[in-house]
Amino acid sequence: MEYVVGVKVRKSLKVYSYLMNRLNVARGDTVVVETDRGVTTGKVVFGPTEIENPPQGMRKLIRIADAEDMAIVEKNVKKEEDAFDICVEFINFRRMDMKLVDVEYMLSGGKAVFYFTANGRVDFRELVKDLARRLNIRIEMRQIGVRDESKMIGGIGPCGLALCCNQHLHNFEPVSIKMAKDQNLIMNPQKVSGLCGRLMCCLSYEQATYEEIWMYIPKIGRRLITPDGEGKVVSLDIKGNKISVLINDEIKLYDLSQLRELNKDLIEEEKRKQSMENSQIVESLLMDETFEKE
Repeated sequence: MEYVVGVKVRKSLKVYSYLMNRLNVARGDTVVVETDRGVTTGKVVFGPTEIENPPQGMRKLIRIADAEDMAIVEKNVKKEEDAFDICVEFINFRRMDMKLVDVEYMLSGGKAVFYFTANGRVDFRELVKDLARRLNIRIEMRQIGVRDESKMIGGIGPCGLALCCNQHLHNFEPVSIKMAKDQNLIMNPQKVSGLCGRLMCCLSYEQATYEEIWMYIPKIGRRLITPDGEGKVVSLDIKGNKISVLINDEIKLYDLSQLRELNKDLIEEEKRKQSMENSQIVESLLMDETFEKE
C-alpha cells in the first residue's frame, strides 16, 4: 500500500502525482521534486491518497523543502527576471516572431526553461546559443499555447474575478460553442471568450445541468399544446421557468411546469433526441484523432 500526493510544480501548468516516499507531508507543504525539466520545488495541493498499485515509474518526493531550498528559490526569482530581459533583448535583435511568456530556473541553478508562444514553428537554435553564452547555463525552449499563457501569467476575467485556470483549474477540459448555445448566451466572441481568446472554461461548469434541463424543454420553433390551443415556441426563460408561445399572431407567456403535463409525449421525444445527440458528440470526440486537448 502506497500514499500519493498531488503537487503543483513551480511554474508548471498541471498538477502531478508523486509517491510520498515515507515523508510526512500535508496540503500546503513545499516539497522538492523531480520533473522532466529537472529538479525543482512544488506545493502539495491534494492528498495524501492511499492507492494499492501505483503505476510503474511514478516519481517520488525527494524531500520537504528546507530554508536552504527556499533561499535558492528566492535567488532564482531574481535570476529569472534578469534572464527574461536578456532573452527579450535577443529576440528583438534577431527579429524573431515569438513572444516570451516566462522563465523558470531549476533548483540547481544550472538550467533554465524559457516559455514562449508563437503562431507556428520557430527556429530558436541561434537564440539558445546566445542565451547559453550570456548566462552560462543549460537552456531549454518550450512553446506553449495561448490558454497555457493565461494560466501561467494570470489576470482578471470578464466576470471581474481572477482567472479560473490560474487559480483552481488543474487541467483544461474541452469547451465547445454548443455549450454557449445550450446556455442561451449571446453568440458574440467578446461575450464567450476569455483573456486567451478561446472559449471561456467556465462554460463547462453548468453544462451538465443545462443538458438535463433541455431534455424536459421543447426547443424554440417547436409546436406544442397550451390551455389556449396549439402554438409555436418563440422564446424561453430557463432561469425564470417561463416559455413564450405564439398562438394566432399573439404571444402568450406560460409557466413551463404548466405545459409539461399537456405535452408529455413531445417532452419525451425531445429527451430521447437530446440523449442521442450527446452520445454522438462523445463518440465523435473519441474517434477524432486530430482532437487536441490543450
